[in-house]
Amino acid sequence: MKPLLKDSLAWEQAEFLMQPALIRIIDHIRQNLEKSDWEGTYQEIQEPIPGYRLCLQRQDKLISVDLWDLCYQICFSNYSHPPLNPLLGDESASLAVEVDTTLIDTENNDVDWERLDSKAHQLVEEMFNSLPDT
Repeated sequence: MKPLLKDSLAWEQAEFLMQPALIRIIDHIRQNLEKSDWEGTYQEIQEPIPGYRLCLQRQDKLISVDLWDLCYQICFSNYSHPPLNPLLGDESASLAVEVDTTLIDTENNDVDWERLDSKAHQLVEEMFNSLPDT
C-alpha cells in the first residue's frame, strides 16, 4: 500500500525518518537471518514504485516482503500493512497516514534512535515469528 501524506510537514518528517528506518530494518533482518533457517536475498523492484524486496526461502516456501512497507509500518502510526504474500505480486492502494512523531527528538532536531531501533526490532521479530512453519 502506498501511503498518502497530508501536508508538506508530514512529507518532510517522513523523508527524515525513512532512511534511518530502512537502515535499522535491514540490520534487524540480518540479525534474524543469522539465527534462522530461512535464507534471505534482496531484489530491486521498479513497480509500483522503485524499492527493494526481501525474498525469504526455506525448502519449498518462498515469501516476499516489501521493505518500503516495513518502513511505512515504522514511520507511520496508523499505517495498515498487507499480510506476507507469496512472491506472486502485490496490489497497490492508498491510505492517509500520520507520521509517528515519537520517533523524532524535537529537542535535538534528530531521530530518536532508541525508539526507532526498538520499533524496528519489534516489527522484524514479529515478521519472522509470523513466517510459516515447514
